Amino acid sequence: MAAKWIESLTGSLEQKKQYKEDKARIEALPEPYATAAMAMHRYVMYYGGVTDGGTLTTMFGDLADLWERAAIDGTPVRAIAGEDPVEFAETFAQAYSGKQWIDKERERLRQAFEAAAGDSGKGS
Repeated sequence: MAAKWIESLTGSLEQKKQYKEDKARIEALPEPYATAAMAMHRYVMYYGGVTDGGTLTTMFGDLADLWERAAIDGTPVRAIAGEDPVEFAETFAQAYSGKQWIDKERERLRQAFEAAAGDSGKGS
């Protein structure tokens, strides 16, 4: 019972556990994979803006899988990310749709314009 109450305030404890496990997997990678994966992890946290825990858990699990596989295969970092790591990270993050923090602001903007335009749609 207490776990449900805590989860209602903090989010899923299972998702937090999975996130920590995936982060530990990334940190345990050999170099240069650990550096690249940690940099990408940080970037997609900022860029992605995803607030849905399930989507985040999936995304970071897949990120850990990607870099673990590259390390096992000995694939060069540039062969994974190409010449533009920003483009690669953004494309990666875009593959994971979920609720984003900006969604609330988008809706707020739409509602403000609807109110300003009134029923006629022409505005004042």
